[in-house]
Amino acid sequence: MRYAQRGYLLLLNGMALLAAIMLVWLMVAVVLSVVIRNLGLQPSAWFFLSTEYAMFYLTLLGAPWLVRQKGHVHIELLTSVLPSAALNILSRGVALLCVVVCGVLAWKGLDLVLLNIERTDYDVRAFFVPKWILTIVFPISFTLMAIEFGRFVVGHEILHSGEAGIKE
Repeated sequence: MRYAQRGYLLLLNGMALLAAIMLVWLMVAVVLSVVIRNLGLQPSAWFFLSTEYAMFYLTLLGAPWLVRQKGHVHIELLTSVLPSAALNILSRGVALLCVVVCGVLAWKGLDLVLLNIERTDYDVRAFFVPKWILTIVFPISFTLMAIEFGRFVVGHEILHSGEAGIKE
């Protein structure tokens, strides 16, 4: 079981690292594209396409890690005034709702991937890219987010801190 936990954490951290690398690539690609344009040249279509894909991927690849770190955005106005027992119930209810939503999105994402593979769909822009390469991240990321939200439903820790203000 310990090896499974380590492997799972390695997967989450690896996905977050890949998302961080893509974020750096976005910065580099935009700067290079602007410099190339200012030199009077035309940047490769690959720059534009890779930044589009990177924005999509980095959002979904980093999301499960973000849930694990409780780094998501939520409004603390209500949770900060609730008594401990009510906060516990509300927080676990919200986490359960998140599990359901992520589960549905993972399921629909898997349907989409299988449909893209069955139809041999392509994303046709500067290059022909099989669409499943884009959509495969849906079932993976949403399944992992459902698992992470599930930890807050049944685990010792709850999703909301019950404290208002910036935590640094």
